[in-house]
Amino acid sequence: MKHHPTITDSIAVFIATLGPVGRLPKAPGTWGSAAALAAAPWCFIPLPMPARLAALCAVLGAGAWAAARAEKVLDRKDPGCIVVDELLGQWTAFLPFHLAGWTQTMPLELLALFALFRLFDILKPWPIRVVERRVPGGLGVMLDDLLAGVFAAASYALIRLFV
Repeated sequence: MKHHPTITDSIAVFIATLGPVGRLPKAPGTWGSAAALAAAPWCFIPLPMPARLAALCAVLGAGAWAAARAEKVLDRKDPGCIVVDELLGQWTAFLPFHLAGWTQTMPLELLALFALFRLFDILKPWPIRVVERRVPGGLGVMLDDLLAGVFAAASYALIRLFV
């Protein structure tokens, strides 16, 4: 007997795919990161640090639930259309920067952080790949991107320190 998706299943898939973003053709992870980049100057960067941390916690919690449920609905482990993890990772990369507000160099900084996050998300150096393989379900889907965001932020901080 085939499972008919419930309204809760539909909501989970909508969250997991960031609506239509995860269904865009080719490179859904990059589309998800681009959506996070586009939304950040209005939905994330203006927030004070405690609110940024709360937003990341909310995205982690909702994303882990939605990704786990979407995996079941779609009957696939970590399908490419799940891109809520890119939102978490990309905003994690942005977390420590731009605390003074909008600056003239901010668009370039955001693009650099976007590129660094995509690099770490695609290459998955240790321990990112270990987390991706060993942590099951929706939490595993989310945590490897969280780590990629931490790596991107740390790398960018080092670049800024030395350049």
